[in-house]
Amino acid sequence: MSERFSATYDIETPVGLDHAAAVLVGEQSTGTFVRLAAETDALRDRAAARVEEIIPTGQSGRPSLPCRLKGKTFDRGVVTISWPVTNIGPSLPNLLATIAGNLFELAEFSAMRLVGLDIPESFAAAHPGPAFGAEGTRELLGVSRDAMIGTIIKPSIGLTIDETAGLVDELAAAGIDFIKDDELQSNGPDNPLPERANAVMAVLNRHADMSGRKVMYAFNITDGIDAMARHADMLEKLGATCAMVSLNWIGVSGLQFLRERTSLPIHGHRNGWGLFSRSPDIGIALPVLQKIWRLAGTDHIHVNGISNKFTETDEVVIEAAKSVQAPIAGTRRPALPVISSGQTAWQVGPTINALGNQDFLFCAGGGIMSHPKGPTAGIAALRQAAQAARARRPVSDFSRDHAELAAAIAHFKAP
Repeated sequence: MSERFSATYDIETPVGLDHAAAVLVGEQSTGTFVRLAAETDALRDRAAARVEEIIPTGQSGRPSLPCRLKGKTFDRGVVTISWPVTNIGPSLPNLLATIAGNLFELAEFSAMRLVGLDIPESFAAAHPGPAFGAEGTRELLGVSRDAMIGTIIKPSIGLTIDETAGLVDELAAAGIDFIKDDELQSNGPDNPLPERANAVMAVLNRHADMSGRKVMYAFNITDGIDAMARHADMLEKLGATCAMVSLNWIGVSGLQFLRERTSLPIHGHRNGWGLFSRSPDIGIALPVLQKIWRLAGTDHIHVNGISNKFTETDEVVIEAAKSVQAPIAGTRRPALPVISSGQTAWQVGPTINALGNQDFLFCAGGGIMSHPKGPTAGIAALRQAAQAARARRPVSDFSRDHAELAAAIAHFKAP
């Protein structure tokens, strides 16, 4: 029997869960809105999707999303559908077309959210996965066990090349592990990537010569395929150690191309994520899509942060981070969750405690840059907050003997 992959959906429908699931099965495999003459029983046995499980979860008197079909009640449930792997082969773009194609707009559904994905080991093994992940990133950063501390160039946009290089110089001297371009800083004429990369790497290479440790800088190379290839090659020649891309906008095939093209770690930024995830009634959960990104080869994945500036709850953030750290089908190394969005010394300990480890990159912009004693103290405060978590001591208690942490928790409002 052919191996199968499966997807799980949280759905709502005015036509009954059984009928809605049958519509989904037909639309996403052998069928259409009517039975076809060529859709023989043998063909269906070979290629059709099938319903694996239906779990009713509730009922409503009104649709959660606009729905053309009317009904007195709208049934809610969790439905799992499976497909033969032979329908698509080991293709990530076609996996997405199957599990997230023409289904969110089907008339029989007043809500549909893709919440789970299971793939066989053979499918996962056909893809390279992260080249570095958490362990490889630690080795490049020279951080053996402690928290990995990073920041973002701020202001996000508008700095000159010299101003960017000057800020990098200050941060490298302060002992930062990781710096990244903001996703808005790309390759514009006011701060072109080649010139920015040359200036930044001159600074970081100089610091590496003095300290023996090179700060990782994730340059945003998001662009067309040819431009990404040129810029990845350029970064390698300059001695850079990371390339950043906007995952949602370069697409899975663009990510696969970059993974095959470069030996650099790939920093995956998920900007635009709210479009896919904000509604509980439509979209894709990050534990699903992160599997696609990891199989395609990204090493780092943004997952938001505890007490963040966006709409996601702490529970959603931790679930996302744990999913990035979890195995896929028994294979593929974990990626590195990137914790960011309004983070300060207050959130370091709760993040460590929630995950049970420090295999994440903790990125703070204002939490470092706006420390009352400057960026060096801001970085020290974050490291001290991690030490407090390891010692199982509250930051307020630990800060009595650590001036930088004391200044941080006095300056930044507790979440």
